[in-house]
Amino acid sequence: MVKPFILSVDDELQVLNAVNRDLRGHYRKDYRIVKASSGQEALDTLTQLKQRNDPVALLVADQRMPGMTGTEFLTEALKLYPDARKVLLTAYADTEAAITSINTIGLDHYLKKPWDPPEQNLFPVLDDLLDDWWANVPVPYDGIRVAGTLWSPSSHRVKDFISRNRIPYQWLDIEVDSEAKAIVDEVHKEQRGLPVVFMPEGQVLVNPNNTELAQAIGMQTEASEPMYDLIIIGAGPAGLGAAVYGGSEGLKTLMIDKAATGGQAGTSSRIENYLGFPKGLSGADLARRATAQAKRFGVEILIPQEAVSLRVDDPYKFVTLSDGTEVGCKALVIATGVTVRRLQVPGVESLEGAGIYYGAALTEAANYRGRHVFVVGGANSAGQGAMFFSRYASKVTMLVRGSSLAKGMSQYLVEQIGATANIEVLTRVQVVEAKGEDRLEALVLYSQDRDETWEMPAAAVFVFIGATAHTDMLEGVVERNNKGFIMTGQDLMEGGKIRGGWRLQRQPYMLETNIPGVFAVGDVRHASVKRVASAVGEGAIGVSQVHRYLRTV
Repeated sequence: MVKPFILSVDDELQVLNAVNRDLRGHYRKDYRIVKASSGQEALDTLTQLKQRNDPVALLVADQRMPGMTGTEFLTEALKLYPDARKVLLTAYADTEAAITSINTIGLDHYLKKPWDPPEQNLFPVLDDLLDDWWANVPVPYDGIRVAGTLWSPSSHRVKDFISRNRIPYQWLDIEVDSEAKAIVDEVHKEQRGLPVVFMPEGQVLVNPNNTELAQAIGMQTEASEPMYDLIIIGAGPAGLGAAVYGGSEGLKTLMIDKAATGGQAGTSSRIENYLGFPKGLSGADLARRATAQAKRFGVEILIPQEAVSLRVDDPYKFVTLSDGTEVGCKALVIATGVTVRRLQVPGVESLEGAGIYYGAALTEAANYRGRHVFVVGGANSAGQGAMFFSRYASKVTMLVRGSSLAKGMSQYLVEQIGATANIEVLTRVQVVEAKGEDRLEALVLYSQDRDETWEMPAAAVFVFIGATAHTDMLEGVVERNNKGFIMTGQDLMEGGKIRGGWRLQRQPYMLETNIPGVFAVGDVRHASVKRVASAVGEGAIGVSQVHRYLRTV
């Protein structure tokens, strides 16, 4: 339970210590008691508490303080904590000032010094004020808060990173929340930038990168060992499947991902054809369950870390990470998956994160409640996104280059979309331009059937237009096809020979690359089945083949 603060302020240390002693003796079980010896010191304390979103229930201030009177302090304090209950400590001669304060700042009570005995003259008054505070003031959110603007790409990046890692947070839009703007303005006196992230323990981050954010949250960003039995690059369904089976079978396992566990599947609003879940489950829920399972088996998970190169020194493999460190293993599983292809039309790049988003961007859906949004793409991910956004938007328009949804989408999704009144499907239509200054305002569309272009106002666009493989780090080491997907097993055969300088007498295992002990699973593998269930299955099969390989080295 949150413990609100009680702050007392008095320039006479003897009086201040007496107030603080009485408050602690009576209220320390349910409240945090702090003191200050001047009005300015008290305001500085309140500013720090506000940045941490700590609740302040009661302010007790002496009227006669040099530099800033009690009334002046309470006037400024109300800008930070307008709902805090206010008590003025007065001498007999200050009665008129106290009465004036009741009218000007809504003073709740004034007490004449001395107040002994406190059981009779102090606590009954304060108890009544605190009971009233609890009854009428909602306790503030005590987790991570992110303050920025809806149209800030860096704000979107931070929200997306936190959300994809399934960490609760509160979003504060400084364009509509004056109180949030005030605390951000206070931070900007020292350092400017958006978003501003307020951590529960008081740390303030200004436009942090993902690594800084992860470290502040307490995520593991560095490997604990120099060498592992198994390293898995990529934490989507295939990587998670490999991690669970690797960890459960006793392999010292490290999994690395540059963003979050779950991969692209983790952003799916609803997976309805996954075995064993007749009501479906969200990608985030699948990722959460699998991540917890992998950790239970002792798997280390580094996020955000990106593998940038691979070095092979038989029988060991060494992965260089984006922070320059190198970590080694006996066997390597590549499960880097794919990312949504970028929309290459004028105006899009400058508006990314400011109305144009790639993938489901579930963090932004509620911000477009009651507005018209667009989904570009015609495969399952686009259909799942459209269904999710239809819960919030007044209208969702799907822009599909093909002649029908049925060509690239599961039938259950086609039927759901057809039955959803606020989803419109435009086939053989594509985006040719995005318009807007600091935010998306409109799209220019082209119809293949009518051979004409027209402009439509647009609040947001969510893009799902195919995928590209994450395999640049393997350049010159692991064999790939002309689209960057990794060749494995029999697909390495060419003219009766194995591509890529295979040196062993045996042939590569089904999921093994041209480098013995390096395996590829999931969407990144050439000719894989692009389904969540098959990716998880390949992760498990990959580990069984890792065991076969390790028995030979």
